Amino acid sequence: MIAITAASGKLGHQAVEALLKRVPAATLVALVRHPARAADLAALGLQVREGDYDRPATLDTALAGVEKLLFISGSEVGRRVPQHQAVVDAARRAGVGLVAYTSILHADTSGVMLAVEHRETEAMLRASGVPHVLLRNGWYLENYTEHLGPALAHGAIAGAARDGRIAGAARADYAEAAAAVLTGEGHEGRAYELAGTPFTMADLAAEVSRQAGKPVAYRDLPPADYRAVLVGAGIPGPYADALVDADLGVARGELDDASGDLERLIGRPSTPLATAVAAALAALGARPRA
Repeated sequence: MIAITAASGKLGHQAVEALLKRVPAATLVALVRHPARAADLAALGLQVREGDYDRPATLDTALAGVEKLLFISGSEVGRRVPQHQAVVDAARRAGVGLVAYTSILHADTSGVMLAVEHRETEAMLRASGVPHVLLRNGWYLENYTEHLGPALAHGAIAGAARDGRIAGAARADYAEAAAAVLTGEGHEGRAYELAGTPFTMADLAAEVSRQAGKPVAYRDLPPADYRAVLVGAGIPGPYADALVDADLGVARGELDDASGDLERLIGRPSTPLATAVAAALAALGARPRA
């Protein structure tokens, strides 16, 4: 059996959809914090089990009989090390044959603040002796395209990334790569740098402007000014700090990659930026130009 943690989340749900194209639903286990809220996954034919990173006792039951595990990193920055340790310990006790962990691009060398907990999780996996593979996901295109409303309203996208390149891909691309690894062979011990076709923030603004049919510019700001914009938009200070830090990482080239690992795993080019922008504009009720 293959289990997926955080299966009701955005990446988890798309991983389930990708796996269902490859294996029967009866072989999949969805681990969620609140099983009662995962009726949609049960309706697909999956086993739904409680698996809460903050309640280690639930993880032993959740992983019973599981052969492979897609371990999706927690979303609570600052709390992920103990949460992830609980998952790794439970996987070891359950004798899971392969853990595929969703890490961050270039986790072993990245200076991005968000890489720290991923690096520690990679270390705990190595120390555990549990067979594992590292899926080092780059930035999601949706990190940018799901928040285009203010950009259209103000005619600008703010940031502090300068002309740094972001090798982003769609969430569905990363989900498909995870499914390929979990249903394939020969991945144990590998670290895949998963990234798409690079773009700059200016490229993003130009694409949004082209498709929306209105001027949208990229405004590159000093880090303190960008933080002020984020906080002014209602983003909590610690999260704003992480976003500013990520942009500084982009400026240093730490979110770029040319390994080709993602395309090799999914057997096709990654989703183009233009496609993600078009989908986002359509969701906003705008009519994207071809």
